[in-house]
Amino acid sequence: MHRIRDLREDRDLSQTEVAMVIHTTQQHYSKIELGKTSISSDKLILLAKFYNVSIDYILGLTDEKKPLFTEK
Repeated sequence: MHRIRDLREDRDLSQTEVAMVIHTTQQHYSKIELGKTSISSDKLILLAKFYNVSIDYILGLTDEKKPLFTEK
């Protein structure tokens, strides 16, 4: 999942920092970034909210970063 790596690096965050956001370990997060393990839907939602992008963007289904829904 190169997009989550790119999003993290664009914000100068470590894997450990992002792992804490999605309530996992750095080792598990690293495996997600490398595509060695899948990401659960709840963790995917946390990432999308954290980066303020759509899940479709993270999954590579669109190049539009804008979230589908915004909280008011």
